[in-house]
Order: sequence, then structure tokens, then C-alpha cells
Amino acid sequence: MKRPHSLATRLFVTATAWVVVILLITGIILSSVYRGATERAFDRRLNLYLRTLVAEVASPPDPAEQQQTPSLGEPLFELPLSGWYWEIAPTDGDKTEIRASRSLWDKKLPKLEDQGAELTASGVRLGYVDGPEGQHLRLVERPVDLGADGKFRISVAGDATEITEETRAFDYYLGGTFAALSIVLVLTTLFQVRFGLVPLKRLSEAISDIRSGRTERLEGNYPAELAPLAREMNALLDANRAIVERARTHVGNLAHAIKTPLSVIVNEANTTRQNGSATDPLASKVLEQADVMRDQLTHHLERARIAARVTIIGTVTDVTPALEALCRTMEKIHRGCDIELKADGDAKFRGEKQDLEEMVGNLVDNACKWAEHHVTIVVEIERMGAHDPSPKLRIVVDDDGKGLSDAERAQVARRGQRLDETKPGSGLGLSIVVDLAALYGGGLTLGQAPIGGLRAELVLPAV
Repeated sequence: MKRPHSLATRLFVTATAWVVVILLITGIILSSVYRGATERAFDRRLNLYLRTLVAEVASPPDPAEQQQTPSLGEPLFELPLSGWYWEIAPTDGDKTEIRASRSLWDKKLPKLEDQGAELTASGVRLGYVDGPEGQHLRLVERPVDLGADGKFRISVAGDATEITEETRAFDYYLGGTFAALSIVLVLTTLFQVRFGLVPLKRLSEAISDIRSGRTERLEGNYPAELAPLAREMNALLDANRAIVERARTHVGNLAHAIKTPLSVIVNEANTTRQNGSATDPLASKVLEQADVMRDQLTHHLERARIAARVTIIGTVTDVTPALEALCRTMEKIHRGCDIELKADGDAKFRGEKQDLEEMVGNLVDNACKWAEHHVTIVVEIERMGAHDPSPKLRIVVDDDGKGLSDAERAQVARRGQRLDETKPGSGLGLSIVVDLAALYGGGLTLGQAPIGGLRAELVLPAV
């Protein structure tokens, strides 16, 4: 079973993911905006050269100078195949002479018109083309109609590598800056999540202390967001205690209300039998059923009392001192029976001491009745895996008696069932242990002891 992630982990992962996504989107937008700005600056440069050429073509000083090559003041236009070119090409059928920059050498510039580029509002065409030697060029093209002097297509192209390199350099700086910013934001988020959830962790530990019996209420100051929760939790604990106290009172009242009439019935039956025949069948039957009723009443009232007490949160019992006292008492009752206790000194039972004594006392008393000479009690704490982090208290009682078969073990666990009527008891001992263990969320299993007799294994909640 996959272990669920903690709230802090989920918050950190979610916040980090959002930081990365936001920075990535922001980086893409900024890179696109910067590339657009670089292209516009590059286009302004090309348009400046274009306007100079248009002016040269539109107003030649005299027919002799018209054939001179226009000067744009840019040395790259003089360097062959430099990536910077201009071209003036007539577009009417009467003229075929093309003037171009020296850098173009004997090549020609592509026509944006042939590539489907549309004229902009300023009357030019803009776009990327492949120039001489496979160069990637940014080209601006403008048609000019000089009337009688003819029609021309004036083109200026620049090496688009400048745009690409400028944008790439910006992307590198932007990526480095955003990477550093991401690290700072992630560390800040980690700090906020780690220390922002400290009050929740403190609240969880306080509730754990209440459940384990170390404290009775949520104490301390909590943030404004958690203070109402702490108050409601304390109010719930107070209401739980009040309900338990009322339940105990009702159980005690019920016990007195039923036991008094039952005692009257028993006394009347005894009086009738004493005044009449000692074998009066009616008096004997009344006394017999009264004993059964008293046993059942004691059993169910005890169960109700334990059920009310189990609902109290935070009761913890040290196991070793309680069992040591129990062993001394049992050795006095069952003389000749040696009881050996092997207990973990740190073992603690999450429940009340008298309930632990009643459960273990029934098991040890039963073991001493059937043992030849020796009874062993082993107490240990079991730490469960990640799927069940609550520790368990395991108490194993072995005797060296004759033991029981599988069928007999199933029978004795039922209420009122006795295998040997020669031994004293009502047959309610093991059933009481089963019921009390179940109320605490534990259980009782019977098996074969390594020393030959019966093994009773009691599992209860621990701390």
C-alpha cells in the first residue's frame, strides 16, 4: 500500500510546480517580446537605408550622377557577401539595368512579392529570405513609381544572425536569472511550508499526547486560524468526559435498582426453604435462577462500566508494576504454583489499571487452576509497520498443565462454558476477558503452550 504524502510535501510540490510554470511562461513571453523589439530596431535600421536609397533614386542631381552607386555610409555594403545588401531593380519592361551594392557581388536578392508578402501600411514588405551563400537575411522591400523616370523595386537586406544572436544572448541571461530566481523562490517556499505548518505539527503532537495520556487538554497558544479548532477540541473532550460520568452514574443506579429486588427474591426463597422443606423445588429453582441472574447482571454491568470507561481518552497504565502485584496475589491464592514474569519495563497499557488486572487476572487464575507447577507470563511491545503505526501490548500466559484440544479451546471461550465442574468458577472468566479486550480494540487467542499446557495470548493497545 502506497504511503500518502504529507501535507507539507504536497504543498511544497504544488508551490514549486506553480513557480516553475509561471517562470517558464514569463520567460517565453519576455523572450518573444525582446525578439519583437530587436526585430523592430533592426527594421528601423533597414528602413533608414531604404529611405536613403529612395531619395537617391527619386532625385538624381543630373543624368551623369544617376549612374553612380549610392553611398549609405555603411562599410558592410562594400564588403563582398557580408550579409548586408541593397538592390535597385526596375520593374517596367523598358529598363533592365539593376544597381546593387558591391557586397552583393554578382548575385540577386529574392523578391518578397514572389513569396506572397503583403504591403504594410507604410508601403513596404518585410520578411526573412535566404540570401547568397545560404545566409539568413531580414529584407525590406518597397516599390517606387517615378512616373516618366520609371518604376523600381528597392530592396535592403541585413544579416538576420544579429537578431538571432541578440535574442539568444538575452535568452541565456534571462534563463540564468530565472534559474537563480527559481532557486530562491523554491527555498522561500520550502521555508514557508516548513515553518508555516509548525503550529499544525504542534497541534498534532498535542492531540497525540492527549490520546496517549500524557496530557488532558490542548494547551498553549495557537495562531488565529487554529485557535478555534483548539477550543472546539477542548470542548469536545469536556463533553466526552461529562457523557462518560453520566454513563457511570446511570450504570451505578441501574446496578442498585436491580440488585435490591434480586436480593429480596433470594432472601424470600431462602426463608421459604428454611421454613418449609429443604428440597422445595420452587425455592431451589428460584435460587438457581437468581444465581444465574446475578452472574449475568454482574457480567453485563461490568461490561457497561468498562465500555463507559474506555471512551475516556488519555488513560495509561504501567504494566510491569501492576502484573508484579497480581503475581504475588495469585501465588498466595494458588499455593504451590510458581509464577514467572518476563516483562518489558517500558510496557504501558492504553487503558485503566483495574481493567488490565481483571483481564490478566482471569487468565493467570485460570492458568494456575490447571497448571501442574509452573505458569509463565511474558509481556512485550510490538511496533507495527507503516500501515499501522500504533504499538501493541502482547501478554502471553502459559501453563504446564494438560492443555486443551481445538474443540475445547473454542468451547471455553464462550460465556458460562466449563469443561470441569470440579474446579471452582462460573465459567465467565475467559468470556469477560474476550469482551473487555474487544472493547479496547484487542483480542484473545488460545493455543498450545511450549511447556505443555494452554497458551492464552492477549493483545491490547499500548503506548
